[in-house]
Amino acid sequence: MPALDRHGNVFVLDLGDGENRFHPEWLTAVGAALDEVEKAEGPRALVTAATGKFWSNGLDLDWLFAHADQHQDYVVSVHELFARMLSLPVVTVAALQGHTFAAGAMLSLAHDFRVMRADRGYWCLPEADINIPFTPGMAALVQSRLAPQTAHEAMLTARRYGGTDAAAVGIVDQAAGVDAVRSAAIEIAQAQVNKAGDTLGTIKARMYAPVLATLRDTADPLG
Repeated sequence: MPALDRHGNVFVLDLGDGENRFHPEWLTAVGAALDEVEKAEGPRALVTAATGKFWSNGLDLDWLFAHADQHQDYVVSVHELFARMLSLPVVTVAALQGHTFAAGAMLSLAHDFRVMRADRGYWCLPEADINIPFTPGMAALVQSRLAPQTAHEAMLTARRYGGTDAAAVGIVDQAAGVDAVRSAAIEIAQAQVNKAGDTLGTIKARMYAPVLATLRDTADPLG
């Protein structure tokens, strides 16, 4: 399960050492960690990391298929995680040490910055290959955080980007060696700890107002 630690002014949220799929209990644990980061006072920033082969493989499809009657509520909770991260009043950095797929890739985009391992691991939006359309909120998030041509390619072709390729097209801000991913993310976060607070939250809320409104549409989240 996700665990929150603190290194000086930088909170580090480790998503886990498995596939880190969005099981409801996992979502609750991440939400509780974000509560703690948000209610803290003083300079602070957040790095979201993981341990093992995956950063996150996205939706927990096994759980979802077993609880089809809760499909809409589940999507609402996933959308709320994206919205929460996108508008969190601290600078956020995703440290992508492993595969980052589907809704996991979308969660990485909800961070302010991303550092990805250069030599192994892929960032991918596989929805076109697995026949699951993007919800309106998901599409809005991806298109708000990537250059138009990159979003077009990533969403339509399900291309798997390695770290170097992802950095070249702006999906991530930096590609680093395996031992430097987390430390590079913490360095970026540490440089921005004094930005935390209401002003930053307001800037993010206004910058991404249309995306946040779409993500928080609980009446018709599936489109």
